[in-house]
Amino acid sequence: MKPIAFFLLVMTMNTSTPIFDFTKNSNISSWRIVDDVVMGGRSNGQFGLNSNGHGKFSGEVSLENNGGFSSLRYDMETLNVSSYTKVCITLKGDGKPYQFRVKANKNERYSYIKTFKTSGTWETISINLNEMYPAFRGRILNYPNFNKTTIEEIAFLIGNKKAEKFELLIDSIVLK
Repeated sequence: MKPIAFFLLVMTMNTSTPIFDFTKNSNISSWRIVDDVVMGGRSNGQFGLNSNGHGKFSGEVSLENNGGFSSLRYDMETLNVSSYTKVCITLKGDGKPYQFRVKANKNERYSYIKTFKTSGTWETISINLNEMYPAFRGRILNYPNFNKTTIEEIAFLIGNKKAEKFELLIDSIVLK
């Protein structure tokens, strides 16, 4: 392989695009909490920047009134993901499982989901887009896994079918 062709191949393989990089000066106005209160539940999530500039999604999941989830959603401009295969998230969780969700079109009712478990330390979670399955209100849909060319919304959700406090710190979310 000629040196220039090899260089172009390596450069193509190493491309990444930040979806969101949290800093002390980040504008987080496009992030919003959606809890089970939309269905009568009593869970209570909060989101803000901590003193180190990390996104902090925290709160308490309640099972009262058929509740059981808290989510953090980010509505964004349409992002072309056709040349990417995964999302890498640098975060620090509390040892609990969370879901990472994407919507190709924010008007669709369903999301593509991948569950990940946190370790309690800073780590980078790598999620292959084609492993994200479609679901709506906890039910897996009979559609193919994520095979879209765009993303318009990302989300984090905790809903482990138990009452619990939670805290997830997020440093960056990057397409690779």
